[in-house]
Amino acid sequence: PGCRGAQGRFAYKLLHDLFDNYSSALRPVEDTDRALNVTLQVTLSQIIDMDERNQVLTSYLWVRQTWLDAHLTWDKDAYDGIDSIRIPSSYVWRPDIILYNNADERFGDAMETNVVLRSDGHIMWDSPAITKSSCKVDVSYFPFDGQRCRLTFGSWTYNGNQIDLHNRLDTGDLTDFVENVEWEVLGMPATRNVITYGCCSEPYPDVTYTLLLRRRASFYIFNLLLPCIMVSFLAPLGFYLPADSGEKVSLGVTVLLALTVFQLLVAESMPPSESVPLIGKYYIATMTMITASTALTIFIMNIHHCGPGARPVPPWARRLILHHMARLCCVYEVGESCKSPQRALGARGGRGDPGEPGESPGEREGGTEAGGCPRDDCLCHHDSLLRNVSYIAGCFRRHRATQRRTGEWKKVAKVMDRFFMWIFFFMVFFMSVLILGKAA
Repeated sequence: PGCRGAQGRFAYKLLHDLFDNYSSALRPVEDTDRALNVTLQVTLSQIIDMDERNQVLTSYLWVRQTWLDAHLTWDKDAYDGIDSIRIPSSYVWRPDIILYNNADERFGDAMETNVVLRSDGHIMWDSPAITKSSCKVDVSYFPFDGQRCRLTFGSWTYNGNQIDLHNRLDTGDLTDFVENVEWEVLGMPATRNVITYGCCSEPYPDVTYTLLLRRRASFYIFNLLLPCIMVSFLAPLGFYLPADSGEKVSLGVTVLLALTVFQLLVAESMPPSESVPLIGKYYIATMTMITASTALTIFIMNIHHCGPGARPVPPWARRLILHHMARLCCVYEVGESCKSPQRALGARGGRGDPGEPGESPGEREGGTEAGGCPRDDCLCHHDSLLRNVSYIAGCFRRHRATQRRTGEWKKVAKVMDRFFMWIFFFMVFFMSVLILGKAA
């Protein structure tokens, strides 16, 4: 205990002798024409926040600066072997190394920590700092994007002829880095640059640390991308919905509104730049496809609900849609299958079938009335009966022709529904694969 007390008295005497005639306002060099070497080392401890909309990176750093103070040396044997002391950093001269791309409105100084002063005059100053730096954010591949954020450190008033700034290591120290839930750090290379600015003719050295970040996309995949893909696959099912349900257009509009909500969520977090994010392009393409599908649905419903006054199906449409496309999409009537040969379009039962409404009783009976009355004896009644039966048969023929024509238009609408359903299913699948492949 007596020895430690003696060393404490020597430390007090050393502090008094060192700072008796010392001034922290002047650069501590013996030759003012020579530059003072300052070594910088940055340790990344934590990424606190990445504000993509305002393009600001908030990080927690440990900054270590070392330099030689020619006025603060002593003979350690003269002070009981004291080789180093720790004193407040405000006692000594400190280089004005700041973060050039600082985005903090307060411009706060570093924490007032102690410096380690050695007997040969070397000073080591470790100070933690929470920095807000501007970072150019490129969201072209969001949420599968990576960012390059630069942290540029340099002296604000001393030029390269007065302070020569160097980086101690070729990369930032990541040994104590706390993993971030959103960003993965791939590296932090350091480079030294010497720049001559337009204001001054002297060179200004700086050390730039480039923080290589890659976004962890799991959160956005499960909360933005997969719901969008699942909602997009609902759009082609609108073609499969029966036309008489009255919900075909409502389904398309509902899916369009759901995608609009997802797009607004993405737009709120992205900077208002000209580059559209990858997921934004997917939303726009899907919304365009759903708009087209809703318009086609309205057109097909108009075909389905053709009234009795509709024209017959054109021959080219009957051949292309009702024959080829119906086989391709497996659209068939009750009792048929997509593998069975199709019956001739418009073929119905023969005129010789019994019970045909268009057949008059006189055609079934060779000239004898139903009641057995000879035609010659009932000429006055026979002509009237023939006119009535002919009128009824004509009504039945027109009604069946109208039903046949309406049925053909409904089948045309059904075939077109099924055809566009598969087309839009393929488009949604192709866009999803294209987006994921481009992200990879």
